[in-house]
Amino acid sequence: MGRLVRALGLMSGTSLDGIDVALIDTDGEATVRRGPAMTFPFTAEMRSRLVDALADARLIRKRAERPGMLPVIERELTEQHAAAVAAFLRKQSIPRGAIDVIGFHGQTVVHRPEAGLTVQLGDGALLSELTGRRVVYDLRAADVAAGGQGAPLVPVYHRALATSLPQRPLAVLNIGGVANVTWIGQSGVWSDGFAGDGGLVAFDTGPGNALLDDWMMRHTGTPCDKDGATAARGRVHEDVVKFYLSHSFFSQPSPKSLDRGAFARELVDGLSVEDGAATLTAFTVEAIARGRELMPEQPALWIVCGGGRRNRTLMSMLAGRVENAVVPAEAAGFDGDSVEAEAWAYLAVRSTKGLDITFPGTTGVPKAMSGGKVVG
Repeated sequence: MGRLVRALGLMSGTSLDGIDVALIDTDGEATVRRGPAMTFPFTAEMRSRLVDALADARLIRKRAERPGMLPVIERELTEQHAAAVAAFLRKQSIPRGAIDVIGFHGQTVVHRPEAGLTVQLGDGALLSELTGRRVVYDLRAADVAAGGQGAPLVPVYHRALATSLPQRPLAVLNIGGVANVTWIGQSGVWSDGFAGDGGLVAFDTGPGNALLDDWMMRHTGTPCDKDGATAARGRVHEDVVKFYLSHSFFSQPSPKSLDRGAFARELVDGLSVEDGAATLTAFTVEAIARGRELMPEQPALWIVCGGGRRNRTLMSMLAGRVENAVVPAEAAGFDGDSVEAEAWAYLAVRSTKGLDITFPGTTGVPKAMSGGKVVG
């Protein structure tokens, strides 16, 4: 075990719900000591501005472009991340100088790896200036530039967490705005040479909460289907689910990744609020279930992270569609809200050490590689 580095991870996901902050101490390899974590929700105004940013981002053709209001929103977003860091450290009574590095995800507004394009809003240099700490950011770009999908990036952290769990094969499923899964086989316990040996496979399965959240916001003014209560009262329109599953994404091999806006929302227009919620929930579940075809073996256990684990209807549907147990992250000793923020802290440490963060089996990059920009 090498020297432990104290790292702070910042995650603002495709669900657009807020900024997750998590602290870990790690050597960037098998040793991880998880610390406190907090979430700082976006205001309704900021969430609206991020939705506007997604619209402006459709005009981006090159990574450096920031059309429309994107420059202003990027600065505001970075300042809010700095404020979240300050509030976290204050509330946890942690001196700023105790933090060695910050892993900064930023806000994904474009993800089209097939076009060599992924853009996360967030000014790493400004964040470093505002926090006075070393910052690692833009962790997806090098992978995409090398021909990878640039996502998912969390699998190497899932592998580190899994060292304490006996079940194999193991699936760690994150249901955020987009859903992704990491499959960990017998040889994926701890080895950086796993690419191609069946030890670690990862890919986006399809939509997570994004379609459902957008549906609920548009029809009820609430940002999510709390506990899956609305979907529980609805009827699944199987023809709509089947049409969604005819999308070309589902015939692609892994690794593969998605943009938040990959699927047409118009397919559920005309349904009742309840039926729309039920149908979109079923689509998320069926997409996850279809992902089993890309796994070398059926998982002995599914561990669900992200906001989707709180949706009782979704979790019940999922348990009925996959073999073996489906449990929320907390049942495995993880924090389902902070796993991705913790992962960004972990990736930042690996980046500063020049360790690999993406692999052929997780993003499709030709060979395992490091990534990220370091400032401060």
